[in-house]
Parts: sequence; structure tokens; C-alpha cells
Amino acid sequence: MTQTPASNPHSHNHNQNHLLNALKVIDINRFNEDLELVEMPLGQVLYESGEKLDHVYFPTTAVISLLYVMENDLSAEIAIVGNEGVLGISLFMGGGTTPSRAVVQNAGQAYRLKAKLIQDEFNRAGPTMRLLLRYTQALITQMTQTAVCNRHHSVDQQLCRWVLLSLDRLASDELTMTHELVANMLGLDGEGVTKVAGKLQALNLIRYNQGKIKVLDRTGMEQKCCECYAVVKTEFDRLLPSINQLAN
Repeated sequence: MTQTPASNPHSHNHNQNHLLNALKVIDINRFNEDLELVEMPLGQVLYESGEKLDHVYFPTTAVISLLYVMENDLSAEIAIVGNEGVLGISLFMGGGTTPSRAVVQNAGQAYRLKAKLIQDEFNRAGPTMRLLLRYTQALITQMTQTAVCNRHHSVDQQLCRWVLLSLDRLASDELTMTHELVANMLGLDGEGVTKVAGKLQALNLIRYNQGKIKVLDRTGMEQKCCECYAVVKTEFDRLLPSINQLAN
């Protein structure tokens, strides 16, 4: 998919993405000039299931949703990627394609890097490879926990988990999405989203209006949520110190 170069690249820098920040004093100089800052508008499809990937993306202010899409076009979210990580792990894990669809769930910007460059860097078997493997482990944990959550926990709890994970990847307490995209994330129709969001709004946890979600009570959201959010957050927090050690 075609991305538009960022209109004001000087307002962004690599350390807004945690992985690039960890790499800045070790391996990033080898591809520093090849990182291109691009715009990611809300709802943009970055790739479809089965497509060959040409780039990886390091989000700075955008959040990307990975969706599994079935033959009847119904979908469900399996993971999100934001400023903590990288989109396109199949490129350096040897796959080249992925069974998921990647959609921009919160508009913003990201740095992109050509496939061959990230593959070459990974194959050096140095700090970058170890860093990307640690991130991949955390992402797999998120995918696994999402599957468990979707099977065993209420839609209210799923929405809480999803909102909290999204906000952890944004410098804001508000998400701006389309109503349709929220429905796709949770595998619901529009009426179902309104009903679930209405329950949380009635508890004064959020304010919801056609895709705009503002968290009013973060502590209350964490208490309402199932254990899945804590499991995912703990895994990323556990790996982040190791990532920072790689950069020192």
C-alpha cells in the first residue's frame, strides 16, 4: 500500500519508537538514512492477508491493528502494534507473508524500512536480531492472550483490555476511530459496540461517541478488565529493561 511522506518530519525522531530508541547507539546507524517517516491515516490497510511484505513499520504516533479475516469477511483483532514495536515480523522471521490484515486503528506516523534492509540487519546475528526476537516473544504473548480473552472473557472485559493496550501506545487518554473499525476489532456489529461501550460509559469509565473513546477513569478500567491486560503489559515491561540493556 502507498504511504504519504510525513509533512513535517523534523517534528519526529527515532526515539519516539522504543525499538529504534534502543537501537540508536548500536546498529541503527547502518540504516538510519533509509528510515522514511510516513503518514498513516485512520483506516488505511497497510497489507492484506497473504500479500508479500515490502517494508517493516516502526510506529511513533500511530497504532496498527492486526486482524484475522475469515472467508465470510468477518474479522477479529489478534494484536496491536504501536510505539513499543515493529509491524512486519514475518520479514525477519523468514515468512515474507502473513495471514493477517494490518489496518491503522489510530492515525499517526511511522518510520518504514525496506524489507531487504531489515532482513540483512537481522541476519548479522547481532544486537538487532536479539532485540527483534525479544519483541517477537512479547508480541506472541499478546496474540496468545488475545485468543484466550476472546474465548473466555466478556465483551466488556475485551473492550477494556483493548482500550488500555491502545492507550499504552499513545501519548493521550483518547482514541479516535471509526465506529466500523471498533466493531471489527471486537468482532461485533455496530449495535453491539454501542451497547458494550454504553455499559462502560454508564459506569463513568469512558465517554464514547461514534468511534471516539475517552478514558475518564483509568484505575476503574484496570479493575474492570480481566487479567489478560496485565499479562501482556507485564511481558512487555519484563522485556523492555532487557531491550534498554542492549542499547547500553
